[in-house]
Amino acid sequence: MLWLALAALALPASAVAAPRDPEDTPSGFPVPRYLSLKFDKVNARAGPGDDHQVLWVYRARGLPVQIIAETREWRRICDPEGGVAWVHRRVIDGKQTVMTLGPEPVALRRRPRAEAQITAYVNPRSIASLDKCEKGWCRLSLEGVRGWTPETVLWGVAAPVQCR
Repeated sequence: MLWLALAALALPASAVAAPRDPEDTPSGFPVPRYLSLKFDKVNARAGPGDDHQVLWVYRARGLPVQIIAETREWRRICDPEGGVAWVHRRVIDGKQTVMTLGPEPVALRRRPRAEAQITAYVNPRSIASLDKCEKGWCRLSLEGVRGWTPETVLWGVAAPVQCR
């Protein structure tokens, strides 16, 4: 165990995943960041190019994804299942969405407080539009309903890189 701890200390600072300066990315936006899939059929590839193998096909328009690397035309994404693949930038939507986690429905509340009135429940693994987050709570919109829920029950808001 001691050798493992010493090896970790010997890692260069560049091995630590930190958000990249926006000027360092082809898009000019920070990495990592969350966006969503624009279409209901998106090819996930092994590398950044049409010549790379299709690993799987996403079939969930609006699926939240985390951009973890990019080239001028391609984005390396992490999905809520932990999958990592490359997709073309044209299939990424600028809208930020989230997915509810856990096996139970998630309560949406009128205000960002645990004791606030419940306005609706969101089914497990539902995709919702993210309006904003503040002080550990996020306001979501889904099928004409809006409400607050703790950010801990959502995938698509955590700051660190979600996949390696």
